[in-house]
Amino acid sequence: MHRPRVRRGRIGVTLAALTGLLATYALSGTALATPDDGDTPVAPQDITTERLQDPDAAGTTDAIPGVGEVVTSRNVTHVANVPKNALQATNSDLAFQDHYVFAGNYDGFVIHDISRPSKPKIVAEVLCPGGQGDISVSGDLLFLSVDSSRSDDSCNSVAQSATIKDSWEGIRIFDISDKRNPKYVSAVETYCGSHTNTLVPDGKNVYVYVSSYYPDASFPDCQPPHNGISIVKVPRHAPERAEVSSFEVLFPDGGFPGSDRGSATSGCHDITAYPRLKIAAGACMGDGILMDISKPAQPRVIDRVQDAEHFAFWHSATFSQDGKKVVFTDELGGGGGATCNARIGDKYGANGIYHITGKGDRRRLEFQSYFKIPRHQADTENCVAHNGSLIPVRGRDIMVQSWYQGGVSIWEFTDSDRPEEIGYFDRGPVSNDALTFGGSWSAYYYNGYIYSNDQQGLDVLRIDDPRTNGARGVKLTELNAQTQPSYW
Repeated sequence: MHRPRVRRGRIGVTLAALTGLLATYALSGTALATPDDGDTPVAPQDITTERLQDPDAAGTTDAIPGVGEVVTSRNVTHVANVPKNALQATNSDLAFQDHYVFAGNYDGFVIHDISRPSKPKIVAEVLCPGGQGDISVSGDLLFLSVDSSRSDDSCNSVAQSATIKDSWEGIRIFDISDKRNPKYVSAVETYCGSHTNTLVPDGKNVYVYVSSYYPDASFPDCQPPHNGISIVKVPRHAPERAEVSSFEVLFPDGGFPGSDRGSATSGCHDITAYPRLKIAAGACMGDGILMDISKPAQPRVIDRVQDAEHFAFWHSATFSQDGKKVVFTDELGGGGGATCNARIGDKYGANGIYHITGKGDRRRLEFQSYFKIPRHQADTENCVAHNGSLIPVRGRDIMVQSWYQGGVSIWEFTDSDRPEEIGYFDRGPVSNDALTFGGSWSAYYYNGYIYSNDQQGLDVLRIDDPRTNGARGVKLTELNAQTQPSYW
């Protein structure tokens, strides 16, 4: 096993250049889940300068910010930004442990020391290419998803066609007991790679739910039908023995067949587990599902919903603290489209709020309403509902969420029928001339601050608001947003 190249040092002193990855966008076509390498450039579109007012989000302006300009609601402060340093590829997901944040990247991952949130410091950069770098941590272990066909499982691998039998995609596992010197300990190949990963701890083992999709008859290791998820069993004290324990079929009937607007289901994009309540929610392309995970190695679908009219691509999920609601996101345009404008409207590329009713195997998902940011973005800005987490406030349902170039939104869904944005952070367009990829991939609340993995680097935000201040007393020692914690 080749060791990864690790760079250690201080915060970079200059703003890193954007990678310029572009994505093809069509409103009625199949949604790509990420701006993967090889996507064709987006044709320039006219710029829209419309912006809706939100009276409850003080500081809202009528005009779209200038290129790179930062604007916030009055209750949000931009505390810090750590520009990209050695890893210049696309920033992706985040995970947290003690006073560290782990930032995924298409080229590997970065570890930041956030003991002083106003002055984060890079302590290690691990170069181990293979998009999209979805990341989770548990104890001394870090899990990194590879959904990019590689020549082998090493950190020195190169891109290689999935039509070649010995090409590799899957999960890489690192030992992070020494944050300044992570060590690559093992890798597990999984069917169709690993687009995202979700951890479900179970005593001495960690089960990793591996979501992947888009099989093809020409891919020896990703044959259709691909109607479920791979489950990797990782012994905590012997991660080198990690292996695929099963492939769990979640869609015996093949799932949603697809429509003019919505993607056909051929696997899952992302799963959020809520271990204390022994449930999980899966966002699976054309389907949203609720699962029983009382047996972590054998998740079981309880209910399944579809929204062929408004959802193009079921992307991710977040439970309310009491586990009685689920917020599903729709990644219309695959993360590369300009979908936050008046032309698209407020029900496409949005969140869908669902209530969980009933008990046991009679639990059902019941739709309540949609939420989309009320701030229209330019036609040069990729913008759509993306990754977020709860802000833990007793008696309220409040979430922070990334919207790519739509910025970071703080919004409340305590009243499921009337969700509203209560704060925001927004950085102006990457370009005023052409639709260009950029913005916040993931935004999560952790121990009093919001951390956003933006294409301009790691942003640290703080919200000061009576509706969210109660969360400041909640302290965690670890957070993977897709393994939802119980805060009380």
